[in-house]
Amino acid sequence: MVEVTTAAPRPLIVAHRGASGHRPEHTLAAYALAVQLGAEAIEPDIVATRDGELVLRHENEISGTTDVADRPEFAARRTTREIDGQRLTGWFTEDFTWAELSTLRARERLPQVRGASARFDDRFPLVRLRDLLQLLDEAPPAPGTGEPVKLVAEVKHASYFASIGLPLDELLAAELAPWEAASPGRLVVESFEQTVLGELQARGLPADYVYLVERAGSPADLVAKYGAAALSYSAHLTDAGLDRLRAAGIHGVSVDTALLARPEPKGAGRPGSAWTPLGDGMATSDLVDRAHARGLAVYTWTLRPENRFLPSSYRLGSAGAAHGDWLRWFTVLMRTGLDGVFADHPDLALDARAALD
Repeated sequence: MVEVTTAAPRPLIVAHRGASGHRPEHTLAAYALAVQLGAEAIEPDIVATRDGELVLRHENEISGTTDVADRPEFAARRTTREIDGQRLTGWFTEDFTWAELSTLRARERLPQVRGASARFDDRFPLVRLRDLLQLLDEAPPAPGTGEPVKLVAEVKHASYFASIGLPLDELLAAELAPWEAASPGRLVVESFEQTVLGELQARGLPADYVYLVERAGSPADLVAKYGAAALSYSAHLTDAGLDRLRAAGIHGVSVDTALLARPEPKGAGRPGSAWTPLGDGMATSDLVDRAHARGLAVYTWTLRPENRFLPSSYRLGSAGAAHGDWLRWFTVLMRTGLDGVFADHPDLALDARAALD
């Protein structure tokens, strides 16, 4: 199970969709490079095909991450769907068989920001979960832990997929249970929907279960069930909310970086405030301490070095694609004492962790 940090922070470095700052995300090239760079865990996003194969894509809508829009044989598959309350037009994995998807090629999702990665567009095929599992089986131990590289499997849009007859809990349990049994202790499962985490637990899948939390809004599974009365994400991070998660068998939470560190809010540092000023216009929250007090681990997403993704205090110059003072930002987050960070550049996250020593 997750080890909760109680002393000096040494967070687990999780490669977010592979080394996605260097290669198009969710490709074997991105995953293999992450392992080579020393990542201690790999995080794929998991969706399904029409024939029930588990494929690794940021979303089930794939027009922005593949060459599907340039493939005339699939032009008629373009359609509009409502996914978790959002109306989207494009091409969706559930309208393809794996044999069809395997003919597509991956593209950089943020080409204006990551031109170096975009140079690899159309070189790499899409991959399935089973392909990543094989790569992890063949990977050497992570240098920083001496242990097998972990899998942090994110289940995407579980309620939606269940509604169209593709139950991700059933498909995932069938594929992951034998893999985890062969080498226990290397599996983490996470989702923005607590329902599917409970379903996987009920199926007996041995894993650490982590609840993903947005900084605003409400979870899709709860909205589908309760509508406007759905419990918000923020309500899950109150003391009572954290207690409920722990009682439900959740092992940790994974939150937007803004819930851990942000420009100093009014009243920070005063009695009763959840925020502690850092002296540079930024402040950190008490979330890690409150979660740890309840035996919950804390992760954050996503550490990115480009100015576009940094708080204004840490930007250098005006170019959004240029790297800012990422080292300072990464170490601010790590010094909150959290248990793991998701990073597009795992090599930079490892450098930041080393700077803590």
